[in-house]
Amino acid sequence: MTVFTPRNPDFENATRTSFAKQGIMDHIGARLVKVEPGFCEIEMPYAEHLCQQHGFIHAGVVSTVADSAGGYAGFSLMAEGDGVLTIEFKVNLMAPAAGEKLIARGRVIRAGKTITVAQSDAYMVQDGKEKHVAAMQLSLMCVTGNPTVSG
Repeated sequence: MTVFTPRNPDFENATRTSFAKQGIMDHIGARLVKVEPGFCEIEMPYAEHLCQQHGFIHAGVVSTVADSAGGYAGFSLMAEGDGVLTIEFKVNLMAPAAGEKLIARGRVIRAGKTITVAQSDAYMVQDGKEKHVAAMQLSLMCVTGNPTVSG
């Protein structure tokens, strides 16, 4: 596993502050559990109103949480005042998102000055066991000098 050095010594606080501004994460009940340089973990409890017609968490919700986990993994390595935007992602939905809780873990694969590549894996927890339900690869853009897209 690659060890990354964050450019912002206060990366954890900056990441948590940015995450708290995401209304969608609050709306769906997701919370930022862990952030380390190049890594982020987000959890979301099962909620019926977030499901599709068969009672599984909707793929759009799974993708949203996975995107944020990968995005914040990348953001954790950016300089103070920088912002992050996802510019592309590809998601493989591998199993129905059925269980008690969704966990998404994002990690940086390659951190660049402008473009960072991250991977995010989503798991559903049922009876204490994790089932891998989605894998995502993301391209992230570091935005500098734009106050509307800053940390």
